[in-house]
Amino acid sequence: MTTAHWHGTELARSDATVEVEGNAYFPPGSLHIEHLRPSEHTTVCPWKGTAHYYDVVVGDAVNANAAWYYPDPKPAAAQIKDRVAFWKGVVVDGT
Repeated sequence: MTTAHWHGTELARSDATVEVEGNAYFPPGSLHIEHLRPSEHTTVCPWKGTAHYYDVVVGDAVNANAAWYYPDPKPAAAQIKDRVAFWKGVVVDGT
């Protein structure tokens, strides 16, 4: 089982994550979506495509752009479509 936590709060839990480049990508149904707020931020990966971001929100604490996903990945990254990965202090255990 792989979990993601920030500020003592579970953000995601799954036994069906996909690992790419050392990051665990969680399926949409495993997310505690109440802690994710859409961000306007995007980045581009040459082989995965355009990543869109979420701010992680726990109480009054906000971790800007600490989660990302690929809504329309390039074919080489099709296995992570709509899956969410975390960084910026979010602790991912069990990978």
